[in-house]
Amino acid sequence: MKILLTGANGYIGTRLLPRLVDDGHEIYVLVRSRSRIEIPEKFQSQLHIIEADLLNPSSLLKIPDDIDAAYYLVHSMSYSQKFSELEAASAENFARRLENTKAKQIIYLSGLSNEVHLSRHLTSRKKVGKILREGKVPVTILMAGIIIGSGSASFEIIRDLVEKLPIMVAPKWLKQLTQPIAISDVLAYLTLVLGNPACLGQSFEIGGPNVMSYKDLLLNFAKMRGLKRKIFTVPVLTPRLSSYWLFFVTSTSFSLARFLVESLINNAVCKENRIQTLFPRKLLSYEEALQLAFTRTEEDWVPSSWKDTLSGSTLNPDLSIYVHVPKFGILSDRRIIPFSCPIEQVQKRIWSLGGDRGWLTMNWAWKLRGFLDKLVGGIGLRRGRTHPMRLKVGDALDFWRVLLSDEKNRRLLLYAEMKLPGEAWLEFEIIPHETGGTLKQTASFRPNGVWGRFYWYSLYPFHALIFSQLAKHIAKG
Repeated sequence: MKILLTGANGYIGTRLLPRLVDDGHEIYVLVRSRSRIEIPEKFQSQLHIIEADLLNPSSLLKIPDDIDAAYYLVHSMSYSQKFSELEAASAENFARRLENTKAKQIIYLSGLSNEVHLSRHLTSRKKVGKILREGKVPVTILMAGIIIGSGSASFEIIRDLVEKLPIMVAPKWLKQLTQPIAISDVLAYLTLVLGNPACLGQSFEIGGPNVMSYKDLLLNFAKMRGLKRKIFTVPVLTPRLSSYWLFFVTSTSFSLARFLVESLINNAVCKENRIQTLFPRKLLSYEEALQLAFTRTEEDWVPSSWKDTLSGSTLNPDLSIYVHVPKFGILSDRRIIPFSCPIEQVQKRIWSLGGDRGWLTMNWAWKLRGFLDKLVGGIGLRRGRTHPMRLKVGDALDFWRVLLSDEKNRRLLLYAEMKLPGEAWLEFEIIPHETGGTLKQTASFRPNGVWGRFYWYSLYPFHALIFSQLAKHIAKG
């Protein structure tokens, strides 16, 4: 089959793509920026990249007319005032375009929303499903609650809370019920409904075999990790205070924390189980899903992570617009250090910076900067990185975003996502020569007005020390 896949560089899409390829399908991947997706060489004969924007109807004309089915895995976790309107417009444009193709099915992954009073995001997801169904192409909707898997937001937030807090004073919504489902089961359902006539025009609620409270989610996680934890629920934490609680304790952004809190005030339990009648299968329990996530994380096999998506980020999805560091109006700190050790060693140190390993020297200073960023509503340092050694365009790296990861030409370019009165880049480049090589490390800052310049010059002695020590440790080991 010829399949159109949207959201291919998101958490779900990244994992679904190889399954579809392995099943022998020809895939058309729709992305806003070609630089955000890497195609393994073994997949290239079956993959085609379409660079288009769902908010730009004319760009959707690039979608082939002869596709057989399409996955709609696009959603926003941003908190702009217009996010609901933008999601609705994207769905409308998508549905209208597919009406003029030979597509026989749209598959949409939505949130579990069977209660009357829903959060803004769940209301928007429900509205998107309604818009898609109003089109001429039959739609299959899968509705899932909490998804458990390595790199999922739910798994990592639960892990942060349990492993960092021996005693939790938590909001009353921890008593609400949920039905977590393993990412592997979600992916299985996404492939099983493809092309199945019995699924056309149908909506299915999907959840794992366990129904439990959010409090039990945390306590069962602690039990599996051999940790003793006490949780006390209080009625005084408002949704906003609860959002700050998640924001400061976990690696989530405030917008994601707010989204989660608003969604968690509802029970997320399946009220029907028709999909099991169509596709009888043994689903992983919550504990089994956790164990699989632990194993994948320990093996450094995490194909995708919520933090590498740009949902909720203020950056333009087309990261290529940030790659060219401006030449004018820039304040910079440049370090050029020759070295005689093997180039591969130096390059390995650069590509393994951040995350659990830290920044080689003065880690306390990097952690302090991350803490200060959190205090003013930034993402902080806790986001870490998905893989300890690999970096690709679009990956999160603590409070940086990877703009360029060119291992062949030995160049890494990062863009700051912290709260700043301006824009900041950090670039590493290795120039080889006969006796070793030269490391070029450049921190660039484009100030925003007088306050931006004050920020740079007031902190320059501090920055100069950090960047000087960083370059020396990279080059000398």
